Amino acid sequence: MVSVFKSLPITGKNCWRPNFSFTSEIPSLKMTLKDHGLHFFRSAVDTVLPGPILKRALVLQPGGCPRLLLHGRPFELKKNLYLVGFGKAVLGMAAVAEDILGGYLTQGIISVPQGIQETLRHAGMREMLLKPRSRIQVLEGARDNLPDKEALEAARAILELAKSLTADDLLLVLISGGGSALLPAPIPPVTLEDKATVVRLLTSKGATIQELNTIRKALSLSKGGGLARVAYPAQVLSLILSDVIGDPLDIIASGPTVATSHSVQDCFQILAKYDVLNTLPKSVLTILSSSVTKHSTQQDYSHVCNVVIGSNKLALEGAKCQAEQLGYLTILLSDAVGGEVSTVARFYSLLIQFVCLSIINDAGNRPLRDSMKESLTSISGQLEIPVLSLIDSLITMKKTHGENPICLLAGGETTVQIQGSGKGGRNQELALRVALELHRAKSTMEGSCLNKYEVMFLSGGTDGQDGPTEAAGAFCSQDLVEEAEQEGFDVGSTLSNNDSYTFFSKFQNGHHLLMTGLTGTNVMDIHAILIRSRRS
Repeated sequence: MVSVFKSLPITGKNCWRPNFSFTSEIPSLKMTLKDHGLHFFRSAVDTVLPGPILKRALVLQPGGCPRLLLHGRPFELKKNLYLVGFGKAVLGMAAVAEDILGGYLTQGIISVPQGIQETLRHAGMREMLLKPRSRIQVLEGARDNLPDKEALEAARAILELAKSLTADDLLLVLISGGGSALLPAPIPPVTLEDKATVVRLLTSKGATIQELNTIRKALSLSKGGGLARVAYPAQVLSLILSDVIGDPLDIIASGPTVATSHSVQDCFQILAKYDVLNTLPKSVLTILSSSVTKHSTQQDYSHVCNVVIGSNKLALEGAKCQAEQLGYLTILLSDAVGGEVSTVARFYSLLIQFVCLSIINDAGNRPLRDSMKESLTSISGQLEIPVLSLIDSLITMKKTHGENPICLLAGGETTVQIQGSGKGGRNQELALRVALELHRAKSTMEGSCLNKYEVMFLSGGTDGQDGPTEAAGAFCSQDLVEEAEQEGFDVGSTLSNNDSYTFFSKFQNGHHLLMTGLTGTNVMDIHAILIRSRRS
């Protein structure tokens, strides 16, 4: 049996929503590329759901001398196990953790987004909810993913619990994306409003996310290793679900269990760089000038064990496994695809054309292939994706398995420059831009090879929500724009208005939308390219 999301009928939309249950539905090569792409996306998400990732990481060994194994590393249990957590996916993680730990868990507190329990309950995802009489207290806050009074109270409760622990205790920390807003703890007299003022000032001046995080950590009791410092001398076991490219532990949720590598001097350099020193709240200058923030980067963190238990790479491996079972020649391109969405769309379009030309392997195509190779090398260099060596491996496999279809997988998180007032998300915009690039390419000599193949591109967010829309993403073929124009749609104008969701909702009755609902996890986005010869 394969664990996938069962297809459910949606009124008014020919798309799918997940039901997290086992089904006997087995994918086959006779299915459409769309169906294959959905299966691969499902497998990716399924791999990083709270259940599988927690059960792989944590093992309880009961008996006369009970132990908790974290990736095989043993920790002795003496009714000394506590749990805290914060993040958008932490509620489901905590539910699984409590099932594993049972009566050995003494107490827990988690900080989760406002309304998430009701949302999951309404969606029928009860496996993501804590059971009645749970030993874990759930505190909701950070409405609209912004630190607020409720999140501040939750952070204080978590820090108080951590502070009460002794050298005989174990603190299990569950962390996922969104954890930074759910664990706000400004150093008094700095307030949440003061921190928000600093962030707004720096953002308006063009400060980078790395610079913003450096300032946030310096003004926080919890971030930049603060939670781990408060919990000392207890043993801290941190289980992290990464939603950041490269899985940097100090960036995910602002690194509450990771030593900061920045100093107060770094903060003053950033503030001076953007000329905001004279406009800062007085409380911020007071704290930055005091000894409170001068934590030594050499501080001992030997009591902390940080483990990334879920990541984009792990999700891609799950999709790759499913694709290979179906006979696809599969390549993982990168789990760190970033950059502006139009650049990424251009890259994928060139990549698809280059692969199709290379498969044909006609000597007459060599000049075209060489020209395209130069363009692909340039843009892949900008995106830091070592694509050509990977494609060489693919072509070698293709020589041995000539009839097998091709699957190219990647992941990460793109950015969109908002120019219009439409409704959309980065995944839907990427899919539509790829469709437009392929449409334009078909009329060129380089892109004429596309007519010999079926091509499907999919882009979806593993959390099930792409921007302020109900969709997780979308998929397209090289014929989408032509079909849309026949129905009177103007794809170029749609993209200029950043209105991809409206387009996909109306075009062919939503047939190209990826509708999953909330998934209970988040490891950024999955991109899939499927290519096979057209059926005669």
